[in-house]
Amino acid sequence: MGLEQDIKGWDGKSSSDIESIYSRYCNDATFTADLISLVKKESLQNGATWLIKQHFENQHSLDAKEIAGIYTLLPTLVPWEAKLHILQCIPHMPIGVTEKRRVEIFLRQCLTDTNKFIRAWAYNGFYEISLQYPEYKIETQQFFEMAMRDEAPSVKARIRNILNKGF
Repeated sequence: MGLEQDIKGWDGKSSSDIESIYSRYCNDATFTADLISLVKKESLQNGATWLIKQHFENQHSLDAKEIAGIYTLLPTLVPWEAKLHILQCIPHMPIGVTEKRRVEIFLRQCLTDTNKFIRAWAYNGFYEISLQYPEYKIETQQFFEMAMRDEAPSVKARIRNILNKGF
């Protein structure tokens, strides 16, 4: 079996199973390129994005071309878990000038998502984009002010964590 088949066989729940998949393939020369390609298939997005997130958590990085490839796929993300995984990866993925608008659109869509985890991490995404592109700072601060009045407690907690960094 290969990476694609193993992700297809994952039940979408077992962390030990997906961690096992990561362990089996993470040292392959084409691992990250294969994952980015698999994100194109909606049925594999949860597993592929989880593995990308795990790769970052294991102190690995992606090159600018790979990051741009992921950002190109933002409009195709369907499952909320896949969106969340990529939102959680943004701190590890510098946003290139050519990807800035695509990331901004994705973040704006995520701010209005019904899922509070998506919204929380979208605020974090705006924090990250504003660190790289100061033209977003004032609007991001306004988003935070509105969220601290209107958002769910879990979203407010995420924003407090950002504000504690000195934003």
